Amino acid sequence: MTQCIMADVIDYFALRRLNAVKLTDKDSLETMSQRNPCLWRQLPQSSQSPCDRYKHACCSYSGSVYVLGGRETSTLRDFWKYSVVHNEWTELNCSGEAAPEELEEHSMVAHEGFLYVFGGMLDSAYTRCRCALWVFDVVKQRWVCFQGKTSSSQIPTNRKGHSAVVVGSTMLMYGGFVDIKGSSQDFWSLNFDTKAWSLLSGSQGSLGPGPRHSHSAAAYQSCMYVFGGLRGLQEQRDLWKWSSTNNMWTKLKNKSGPPRLVGHSAVTYRDSMLLFGGGESQNSISSCLWRFSFSTQTWVQLATLSDSNPPDKIHHCCAGLGLSYQSCTSSPPTSSALKPRLLDTKLRPFKNRCFPAPLTYLGSEVAIELETFSPDKRYSGGSSGVEGGADPQLISSCLTFKNQAFRKQWSCTEEELPGEEEEEEEVEVEDINHHLPDLLLVLGGRPYTKHSPISMWQMTLIDS
Repeated sequence: MTQCIMADVIDYFALRRLNAVKLTDKDSLETMSQRNPCLWRQLPQSSQSPCDRYKHACCSYSGSVYVLGGRETSTLRDFWKYSVVHNEWTELNCSGEAAPEELEEHSMVAHEGFLYVFGGMLDSAYTRCRCALWVFDVVKQRWVCFQGKTSSSQIPTNRKGHSAVVVGSTMLMYGGFVDIKGSSQDFWSLNFDTKAWSLLSGSQGSLGPGPRHSHSAAAYQSCMYVFGGLRGLQEQRDLWKWSSTNNMWTKLKNKSGPPRLVGHSAVTYRDSMLLFGGGESQNSISSCLWRFSFSTQTWVQLATLSDSNPPDKIHHCCAGLGLSYQSCTSSPPTSSALKPRLLDTKLRPFKNRCFPAPLTYLGSEVAIELETFSPDKRYSGGSSGVEGGADPQLISSCLTFKNQAFRKQWSCTEEELPGEEEEEEEVEVEDINHHLPDLLLVLGGRPYTKHSPISMWQMTLIDS
């Protein structure tokens, strides 16, 4: 049966545990409440899954997380889809003329039913593609040719370690490492509607973040935010804001923000940006989670519950799931295949019933009865090979629940789900995806384990 990893249950678990925390003074309590502590949990991957890796790309779309390429012992050419609802991986086709080659330090963004992948190679005589842009059709589940409307002189060159975000119907791409030229400060936009590239600012510009790679970026409303990275050989800790309204860069104050970082990740969460991991070097890796408020333009380092330890990661990927992580810069998908079906003209959220009970090994009176669902396959090793096998011992578990929306998705007996209506048996996955609980997934990164399933962590933020 499929292992249940429902994060809305985790939120409930975390809130109950937070109430049980005993602090020695009033100031400590106030500090923890102000910093919205978070709960971390590792998710063992025991079914078919990609190998552990770093310098890969990932993005979430319509309740799934897509992972492409990266490095293990060498550069990888594989493409995977993770279904959050079913908690299972599916390897997708990554061959053919329209598919990318082996990539690392590339970018991947989603927009209205398509995934856009850029970069991951350096230009050479062996580079086959004229423009390092690949497009994946989510509905048809295949790579498609991108026919741009711009001349070859008006397209960005291949690069690594750049950043890309979606603002409206445009992909904004900044910086990157370009062959022997080193770090670039080129700032490009790709209009999804016209399929035309535009150079917003080139290598001669003096305003803006300047040449850099291995930085992070996030989008909010009509703006792009760029933090840190390498400028030449020097790590940075500056924060910049690009406004698509007035086409200007603004350097923001960062006195109380993160230290110098490279290889970190950033995602938009509600009206703020979450920044995780990275390091000043490969030997000084961070596990800190920072939150930047777009409205107040202030940083806060988020606290972690005492027995919830985040991983030290660099060159990893982060993907946000749930409404709080949906960017307000993008339009909803227009494809009929991606639109959720309405039940009685109203979307129906999860309907879970949880059963708290003492659990002595947690060392707290606030505990919950847990039930473990074991998958029937496990990772067999190798860079991407998988095969069936005996179940390993699982350390992950979830709340016992009666879920009226998951009869077909989860392996439950009729006795466990009494009195269900036939209509609710036919709830489509798109309906469920629309109501996914808020969670952040951290996938891969260094340090990594060779010939092992991809490292996967889940973070639930407890907002006040």
